[in-house]
Amino acid sequence: MFNKKNKEDKNKESAFSLVQKTYKYFFPVAWRVNKGFFFVSAIKILVDAIQPFVAIIVSPLIISELLGDRDLNKLLIYAAIIATVGPLLSFIGSWLGVVNQKYGEKFDNYFTEDLSRKVMELDFQVTEDKRALDQVEAARTGMSWYSGGVVGIFSPLFEIIGQIIKIFGTVLLISINAPLIFLVTLIVVIINSLIQNKQNKIEIESFKNLSKLNRAFGYYGWQLTDFKYGKDIRLYGAKELMIERWEGYTDESIGSWKSKSDKQHPLEHLTNIINVSRDIFSYLYLGISVLSGGISIAVFTQMIAASSTFNGSMVSLIYLLQDIVKKCNYAYDYVKFADYPAAIEKGSRHIEDGDHIIEFRNVSFTYPNTDVEVLKGINVKLRQGEHLSVVGLNGAGKTTFIKLMCRLYDPTDGEILLDGVNIKEYDYNEYMSLFAPVFQDFKLFAFSIRENIVLDDECGDGEMNKIIEQVGLKEKTESLEKGTNTNLFKAFDENGIEPSGGEQQKLAIARALYKKAPVVILDEPTAALDPVAEYDIYRQFDSLVGGKTAIYISHRLSSCKFCDRIAVFSEGVIKEYGTHEELVELDGGVYAEMFKAQAQYYN
Repeated sequence: MFNKKNKEDKNKESAFSLVQKTYKYFFPVAWRVNKGFFFVSAIKILVDAIQPFVAIIVSPLIISELLGDRDLNKLLIYAAIIATVGPLLSFIGSWLGVVNQKYGEKFDNYFTEDLSRKVMELDFQVTEDKRALDQVEAARTGMSWYSGGVVGIFSPLFEIIGQIIKIFGTVLLISINAPLIFLVTLIVVIINSLIQNKQNKIEIESFKNLSKLNRAFGYYGWQLTDFKYGKDIRLYGAKELMIERWEGYTDESIGSWKSKSDKQHPLEHLTNIINVSRDIFSYLYLGISVLSGGISIAVFTQMIAASSTFNGSMVSLIYLLQDIVKKCNYAYDYVKFADYPAAIEKGSRHIEDGDHIIEFRNVSFTYPNTDVEVLKGINVKLRQGEHLSVVGLNGAGKTTFIKLMCRLYDPTDGEILLDGVNIKEYDYNEYMSLFAPVFQDFKLFAFSIRENIVLDDECGDGEMNKIIEQVGLKEKTESLEKGTNTNLFKAFDENGIEPSGGEQQKLAIARALYKKAPVVILDEPTAALDPVAEYDIYRQFDSLVGGKTAIYISHRLSSCKFCDRIAVFSEGVIKEYGTHEELVELDGGVYAEMFKAQAQYYN
């Protein structure tokens, strides 16, 4: 029993701590974004709290007057108060509610944008972690329709103040005329609060299950309507599979909602039975009091109204307290995501200008949550201006090598040095600015040609045209009515263009050249091209790179003759390292075998 009590106290403390942390996080942000919400909410509380007392106080006066002197002037005054003050307060409360809804939309927009920003700022390693993706989904749904956002979190807090005002007022009236009603109502409220607490726990548990399910449900649901998958879905007959998966997750989602309803419905029926029993007792008790002469009919009417208001306020108070805990449970997923731990260590050391040397020193790497060692004991040094070709079969670890160099991941063992200093000590953004990679799965956005190259940077027409000409897109852009201001794709512009695969590759290369980073990387962006076309692109790119450090990655050998050194990756290690002439002479060597197999393309 003692252990059970300790466990319950611990749960209460943790719930209180969770609420405290949630408000501590959101209040300063909400206050900064829109102070008006808090002032409007405070006024609305007072208006809503005063409104029921108009009828509670004035209605008995009307009844007393009707049963007594029947003074017409007094009756008209009382009727005017009932007819005007109550509706006026109701109108003001409704209007303030509409104002808060507008504030709510502003908050929703802010936190949706903030969530998007935080997702884009996550360490890349985290974006490939299922737990992080589940947390993103929980933050998104928890901060939207589950919690109701900032308005949903703070409104119950304000409403509690209003309910307390109503409770004090009604308790005073009931205690004087019908104390037993007060006692019975209080007991019923306590029982209902226990039932409501049970229902809240069921909802919170359901939310945890649904936050994971919604991501999978949304994936299959949205992919079916995304046109970029249209060719594959049609040509490979994937429609039935996609629909089957979607239906499966839909059934699972419906099952989760049904399970929640099945658990909550008996509790709702029990609540209704208890409330009806309370109402029956109240009417019987007050009716007997009237018949016995204990109270007047006017007081009977007042007690019924006060009792109803007291009960409603007590139920609302308990519900609001539990609602705060429930909604903060949902919104706290946003707080947890906002404080999601960094996956990689970030230093503050500045990078000095000048030539740089990048060195891998006994580097090994295993992807998180796996046991497969992708790279093993890699040692390589790359000096400023050197061109390195990284070759090997698919799955040899070439792209992982680049991810580590660019600090998208950190080594599991060993270290990577820049100018003799571990890269973990450098300012992360400064270090990232050293690299201009073009990955195999590079992405272009539904922006203009110019924006895809410079992104949010400012760029003069002369510099832009020079880059466009260098990558071989001058003729294409000059043929367009809007030139480099032409939008790519038709997602947001019906006049947008659909660039060919080769044109997209050239745009990606133009973006890398524009960055003016000292290290440029081509990570198989031309893998879809034939070897001869790939060779031409590498040759052109090599001339554009000039004296920059360059790394070319491929399982084909298009870039090898342009490079000072070649690193041959196989089974996660560098099997061979040297010049083309040195490696091609190695009997039985991996590179020599690859070159013989592909020689027809390069001779």
